Parts: sequence; C-alpha cells; structure tokens
Amino acid sequence: MSEPTPDSPDSPDSDVRFSLVDDATAVRESLSVLLPDLTFVSSHPSLEDFLAAAPRADVVILDLHLVNLRQPDAAQGVAAIHAAVDAGYRVCVYTQEERRFVLASCLAAGATGVVSKSSTLAETRTAFLAVSRGELVAPPSVTGLIEALVRRGRVTVLNKRQREVLAGRARGLTYAELSRTLYLSESTLRGYWRDLSGVVSSYLQDSSPGDIERALGLGPGDLVDHWPTRPHTDERD
Repeated sequence: MSEPTPDSPDSPDSDVRFSLVDDATAVRESLSVLLPDLTFVSSHPSLEDFLAAAPRADVVILDLHLVNLRQPDAAQGVAAIHAAVDAGYRVCVYTQEERRFVLASCLAAGATGVVSKSSTLAETRTAFLAVSRGELVAPPSVTGLIEALVRRGRVTVLNKRQREVLAGRARGLTYAELSRTLYLSESTLRGYWRDLSGVVSSYLQDSSPGDIERALGLGPGDLVDHWPTRPHTDERD
C-alpha cells in the first residue's frame, strides 16, 4: 500500500491484459502509447460500456470520476469499483483525487490499487504491474491512515516486522532504504508487505464507516459520503 516506486519488481509480462475506463478521450487514446510495453486490450468512456463489452482483461484501470455532460448517469466512485470487482475484474483506480479518506474508500470497495495521475510514467507502469500481481498499492497518505489504525489497535494481527515495514512505507521509504535501515533484504521486505497487505485489505473491506470513525476519533457521519457500504454492514438500516 505504498506509492509505487521504481525499486519494485516489475518484470514485463506480455500475458497481462489491461483495460482502461476513463471519460477523458485524451487519456484513453494516449495511455497505451505512453506505456507501450503494457498490453491494453480495450478502452472505454464508462464502466457501463466496459461491462457491456466484457473484454478479456486481467486488470481494469478505472478513473474515479466518470460523470460528465455526455454521460450524466454513468456509474463512478465506489459503486463503479464494486461493479467491476463483482464482474470478476481486478481494479486499479487511476485518479487525480487526493483526499485520503476517498482513496481509502476505494480499497474498502475492493480495489487492489490506487494510483495518482500525477505519478511519473515509470511509477505508473510499476504500479499497474504490481496490481496485476495482486499487490496492494496506495499513496503514503492512505498508508499513513492504515498505520494509525494499527497504532490504535484496530488491526491487531501484524507482527513487529510487518509494523516496521508499514511505518516505513507510510513515510515514503523505498524498499532499498528500508533494507539499509532494518538490515533485511528487499525480497524479504516485500514478503512482509504482501502478507500485511492481505490483512489490511480484508480489514478495510469488512469495516463500516462507524468502525473507521471510532478508530480514528472522527465525528459520527464524517465518512458516510465516502465509505462503501454493503447490505450486511449498512448502518442506515
């Protein structure tokens, strides 16, 4: 769950297929050109168009905001993420959104990664490939939020090393920098990251807005507009 960095393992894999859903024509027509060693099998202006086409893709790269004058009723945000995940796709959100609770809500809705459109092409490529391998990817602001939940005892099954890796990644440290600090190999650190990512992902997807508000000391209702809800956890029932 850290901002993608070039030190991550990202061996090109021509068998990985990506689809892009973005309402901006320039993004749809340029991303595959800018990342020529990644295989893009389709691009779509809306999630509805993507689901109707049902491309054989391993990862859908999904813009968070898809409503515009041409498609005022398009699904977007956590609803779009839910729909793509329910259709069997791995989701990587690709967005200009920076609010950490909104980005965290994407992971809670089932997205595997959240990547900023301000990232460099090298960082973006690394992140997309990491998501294709099932690695959780998110900016330091969201990783810091998770670290706060760990410190407040809400995520309790992490061991000491996993906590150290989480703390370092929340501060933007690369695996190389952590390796020098913790005297562990980068491959070992990545192993700790993969293990804790699964725990954190499950916690976020199983938590209600009230759970997170209480854990972080927020006012009741502060997350209702952002956090995804499911029928069995919807606090409005």
